[in-house]
Amino acid sequence: MTTEDAGAVWLESLARRFPDLLAELAPSPAGPRERRGGSARSATAPIRLHISDAVRDITDGVVELEEAVRERLCLRPAAPAPVVARLRRVAGLLDRVRELPDLAEHVTEETRRMARRCARELGDPEQMIRLDGRCPACGSVSLRIFPERGAVLCVNPVCRHVVETALEEAS
Repeated sequence: MTTEDAGAVWLESLARRFPDLLAELAPSPAGPRERRGGSARSATAPIRLHISDAVRDITDGVVELEEAVRERLCLRPAAPAPVVARLRRVAGLLDRVRELPDLAEHVTEETRRMARRCARELGDPEQMIRLDGRCPACGSVSLRIFPERGAVLCVNPVCRHVVETALEEAS
């Protein structure tokens, strides 16, 4: 998996999961309930500050990332937009970002960091993405990308062949 492909995977992951993180901030739809003794109390859960902090961190990170990419590509600043729209705009620039390896690496690292934070706050196990194609070792269609590990491997229990890792790319 190349740096550019990894950037696209992380952008898509973050765009798909960020709305779930926002939903974690929404108050409970239930209204006030009656307590014994007749007094009302709120049924909404208190705001979880770690979720609020993650939303703020990711929002700020996406805004800064888009601004940095547009500046580096000599593009005019973009109009304010929701996080997912900004992520889609950055994804639309990936062909041009690929021409600047240091920028491509920066986009990958930042989107990986933000996607991991989002997943961690949502309590998700490591994400796994199915790949087309066959394992070079066993021939099964069991290839998966594990973005957090930066690895592509066969999940066939008999094989478990590691096709590629981030460490191999760095060398």
